[in-house]
Amino acid sequence: MSTKPVDAGSLKVGSFVMIDGEPCKVLEVERSKTGKHGSAKVRLVAVGLFDGVKRTLVVPADSKVESPVVRKFPAQVLAKVGESSIQVMSLEDYSTFEVSMPDDPELQQRIEPGVEVEVWEIAGRHKIMRALKR
Repeated sequence: MSTKPVDAGSLKVGSFVMIDGEPCKVLEVERSKTGKHGSAKVRLVAVGLFDGVKRTLVVPADSKVESPVVRKFPAQVLAKVGESSIQVMSLEDYSTFEVSMPDDPELQQRIEPGVEVEVWEIAGRHKIMRALKR
């Protein structure tokens, strides 16, 4: 799993964080001030990139949290494997792998053999994010 430690206080809306072992995109960030008996806290509300589940994390602002390393690369759709899976080939190293069908119905319609797509590799898993125009 490729992650890197970051300060919880430095996270912003749109950044990525690991919550309960699941890569998530931050939707909300709330910071509380330091109190008489404790340190400043950060409350993060994030949504899972693969499962779409909302998660909340409350940690001290100076603590370290894991942030997944996101690798984006172009790929070409080779074939549809059933209803829920697509075989794609990376245009960087020409390796082939299977990716699950995206949730977006508009993106599902654009996916057919020969179409180039942008794939994100996050924590060892792959996800098609958009179809590239060529």
